[in-house]
Amino acid sequence: MSEKTAGKGTLYLIPVALGGDNPSTLLSPSTLDIARNLGTFVVENAKSARRFLKTIGHPLPLQEIHLHVLDEHTAERDVPILLAPLLAGQDCGLMSEAGCPAVADPGATLVRRAHESGVRVAPLVGPSAILLALMASGMDGQRFTFHGYLPAESVQRAHRLKELDSRSAHETQIFIETPYRSAAMLNSLLENCRENTLLCIAADLTLPAESVVTRSIGQWKIKPPALDRRLAVFLLFRTRR
Repeated sequence: MSEKTAGKGTLYLIPVALGGDNPSTLLSPSTLDIARNLGTFVVENAKSARRFLKTIGHPLPLQEIHLHVLDEHTAERDVPILLAPLLAGQDCGLMSEAGCPAVADPGATLVRRAHESGVRVAPLVGPSAILLALMASGMDGQRFTFHGYLPAESVQRAHRLKELDSRSAHETQIFIETPYRSAAMLNSLLENCRENTLLCIAADLTLPAESVVTRSIGQWKIKPPALDRRLAVFLLFRTRR
């Protein structure tokens, strides 16, 4: 990490738990200490941010902590307002709603502006659902592409899945879905991917109901899992054997 720029604050990228109510089992003591010593945060969701800060035992009363929202609805012209405390010399934390900030998360916009303004950016250690799923999948971890969310509309989604299925012969294809659409995504995968393509479904990572299973599309068709309302990461890969 680069040294702190004189007169400017540091933007700390603070991972949060993927779920559950005990972040101390997933986050390092140093990450928790930094979060507890900050009084200003840029967050994707204020409610979940307050819950996280309360759970880790932040010493300030919640009403005294400054939370500024940066979500998918934040206009580009409003980002300089979020950057202002850092330019004034104040350290700030950036938090996603779950997992690592700025990965499949609107916080990347602030990180880019921080670099442009000469603000030090400090990533902290914590859980990434994408990497945890890739680690446990048995798929190619040297060549992979993360696509974020795929189209919600069924025809567009089917077209995109067929494209990723073809690309999975060369590299692992990773994407995510919201819990209320996980079951629909699975149905679309089974309808549009080749029988011999491997599909890993990593659901409820780091939670008591965690499940990470890799099978071929043909095998999944015999006994598909129940994914309704479960947070899942999907990975496609086709071996050359």
